[in-house]
Amino acid sequence: MKKALITAKVHEYLIERLKTQGYDVKHLPQISYEDLQKEIADAEGLIVTTRLKIDKNIIDKAPKLKWIGRLGSGMELIDVSYAESKNIVCVSSPEGNRNAVAEHALGMLLNLMNKISSSNEEIKHGKWNRDTNRGTELTGKTVGIIGFGNTGGAFAKLLPPFDVTILAYDKYKFDFAKGYVREANMEQIARYADVISFHVPLTDETLHMANDHFFNSLERKPYFINASRGKVHDTAALIRALQNHKIAAAALDVLENEKLDTYTVEEKQQLDWLLMQPNVIITPHIAGYSHEAFYKMAKVLLEKLGI
Repeated sequence: MKKALITAKVHEYLIERLKTQGYDVKHLPQISYEDLQKEIADAEGLIVTTRLKIDKNIIDKAPKLKWIGRLGSGMELIDVSYAESKNIVCVSSPEGNRNAVAEHALGMLLNLMNKISSSNEEIKHGKWNRDTNRGTELTGKTVGIIGFGNTGGAFAKLLPPFDVTILAYDKYKFDFAKGYVREANMEQIARYADVISFHVPLTDETLHMANDHFFNSLERKPYFINASRGKVHDTAALIRALQNHKIAAAALDVLENEKLDTYTVEEKQQLDWLLMQPNVIITPHIAGYSHEAFYKMAKVLLEKLGI
């Protein structure tokens, strides 16, 4: 019987569907990289998320492997070119969780603009401050979207009711603007945007894309959102941008290092500082992890694999 190895928490639909298609399913959501090297030897299919690196070493230990399915978006942990050179099909399912990411990004933004979490925290400490917690409306503002793929496009679709101007930048897309979306370059976004949201994959090009140069180029003190990958922003530069009032607030669903128990002294100091700021919201990489997305990612992945 052909074997499918699942290395993450997945919707039961994925497991049951693979079984009905004749797969012996090994669901090992806590498997380590070391144990994966042994377990993958006789696997025909592999399901992964963002936890394990599927590199040349792993692929070489999987002579029977025919496909790799990535739940969600971003293939940076998979050596796709090497896998494809071995005739291994590689697919992802960003269509499954794009709406969840978009809604989460909008929720964080509205929370910050209306000081919802920070004022709630004040009330817990006996403070009832109306004037200092006056909100800022999203309506009529200019929103810059960097990366106009699945999640960037989904975020844009939520914004028309707010009558915003959308400036979208995507290095690898042209002539994609229509209706209320205008194509823009990074300089235009830096000059005009009241909100900037990142929706890019993690690559050599996007590593620390939000760095000191980026933050110092901003002219309108925008709200900053990153629900893509933690290493897209430079944490030290982000802190400096907040301290120097180059941005109004920061909404982060991702961190450079999301394994909190491995933090260095410096990383802990940075996180502690961010958590103390009333104009910073951090969530634990849950933007694309809604109940609906959990199922849809599995469904889209299986459809792409023809299973």
